[in-house]
Amino acid sequence: MKAMTYVEQGKFALLDKEKPVLQDPKDAIVRVTMSSICTSDLHIKHGSVPRAVPGITVGHEMVGVVEQTGSEVRSVRPGDRVTVNVETFCGSCFFCRHGYVNNCTDPNGGWALGCRIDGGQAEYVRVPYADQGLNRIPDGVTDQQALFVGDILATGFWAARISEIQPGDTVLIIGAGPTGICTLLCAALRQPGRILVCEKDAARRRFVQEHYPQVLVCTPETCESFVREHSDHGGADVVLEAAGGADTFTLAWRCARPNAVVTIVALYEEAQTLPLPQMYGKNLTFKTGGVDGCDCGEILSLIEQGRIDTTPLITHRFPLSEIEEAYRIFENRLDGVIKIAVTAE
Repeated sequence: MKAMTYVEQGKFALLDKEKPVLQDPKDAIVRVTMSSICTSDLHIKHGSVPRAVPGITVGHEMVGVVEQTGSEVRSVRPGDRVTVNVETFCGSCFFCRHGYVNNCTDPNGGWALGCRIDGGQAEYVRVPYADQGLNRIPDGVTDQQALFVGDILATGFWAARISEIQPGDTVLIIGAGPTGICTLLCAALRQPGRILVCEKDAARRRFVQEHYPQVLVCTPETCESFVREHSDHGGADVVLEAAGGADTFTLAWRCARPNAVVTIVALYEEAQTLPLPQMYGKNLTFKTGGVDGCDCGEILSLIEQGRIDTTPLITHRFPLSEIEEAYRIFENRLDGVIKIAVTAE
């Protein structure tokens, strides 16, 4: 089969590999019908995810059809259309029982697919702990609608859930990339009074204004004054940092009102500084990633009800045979790209 493979730092290539096989009674083999490229894949390519080793098939955003299941799999069966969770989790350890599935103590727990074990930018993928890692797609939901459920949409849902957003709150989201927009959609479900989005890229600001006209948009240079102008208590009640830029962590806590919640959604490539003397007295609560992706069933239900729609994020489509060109466009942010759907041949 064809599989997008981490060859060495700075290089991915579409290679021929053996089709995966069941290795455990809890495994399932999924025929991938659609996948996508994530910024986290670029972090692997550039060597900032040391857990990822050369030779791994990358990709952790995918949907497909179950082809084969191990003898202990109960929740899905061959022929089921499914989303695939970005995280591998056993469901029974201390962290899984408490909903902290990103910290599953299984050797392959947490982010494994496309990082430490072969992922889904391929024709087939093996999914460990399939009862936890797969969710059946409702008949009325398309592959495109479900494509982001297992990763960036689960991330946005998790971030909104832990951020303690109350009706009427002013919520600031830093970053209008794919994860930021998924975070916006999920934050909106909690009925805040205002959602503000800070984004440096003019095309992405236009995208937000076109698709979400109720959202207020600003640039990083004007963000602090803009937030003060559009909030009731000198800053945002909740800040969700989904950009991961050089200065966005600082911007996040500076834009928060005293006693606010600041949730770090972004994956940083460099260490950040927590300047406690400057923020002393703001009494901020910081919450940090990674995502606990255990809400995929609920997210699929919300999509089926028409309450979440991420299909506008798909700006480009490529067959798997052209995924290298898809990466070139995505990595260089060409042609107004936001997300790319990679389809089976």
